Amino acid sequence: MKVVSVNVGMPRETVWKDMVVRTGIFKEPVDGPVVINKPNLEGDGQADLTVHGGEEKAVYAYPHEHYNYWHQELPALSFSFGMFGENLTTEGLLENSLCIGDRLRAGSAVLMVTQPRMPCYKLALRFGQDDMIKRFLASGRSGFYLSVIEPGEVHAGSSIEVLSRDRHRVTIADISALFLNETHEPDLLERATNVSALPQNWKVQLRLRAKSDHGRLH
Repeated sequence: MKVVSVNVGMPRETVWKDMVVRTGIFKEPVDGPVVINKPNLEGDGQADLTVHGGEEKAVYAYPHEHYNYWHQELPALSFSFGMFGENLTTEGLLENSLCIGDRLRAGSAVLMVTQPRMPCYKLALRFGQDDMIKRFLASGRSGFYLSVIEPGEVHAGSSIEVLSRDRHRVTIADISALFLNETHEPDLLERATNVSALPQNWKVQLRLRAKSDHGRLH
């Protein structure tokens, strides 16, 4: 497991649907080591801290393995690492095996998996595709957010190792499936809402969705 690319970018203004939008989704690969601190990576920034960034979403990682899928889905586009707004393009970590609460060492930094990515309209802006959010969610290729347990340095080629696994074993894919109503397993919901690393707003949303679904069934 390793880091394929480290990508950063500061917020910029761009035009989308005749509106001027300020966004930090444009990331570019960086040569050499980059410091990962608790708020974010050195040289990186988010435009709207009410929905992006923060300790629970300090680092966004996206699997290198997914790029082939998107090349096939969107053959007219030119892809470069950081295209999905990810800070770390990774190899060997996938949503169906990586769990909320797992701790990883990337380079010299220690990170913890916290949640899948649920995109906003800025992903559509980045790709110039009105249906990009729908495509992204349907693909099951969400990537994942990480909090910073111990700051450190990372660079393209840095090794990634799993330091510990959360005992509840709730994967990134599990959380996405619960959120998108693709599964209604009570046991999975119970385990998910007991994972301490899963942010409280996710737990509230999952319970509300489960309650709403239960009401429809009765």
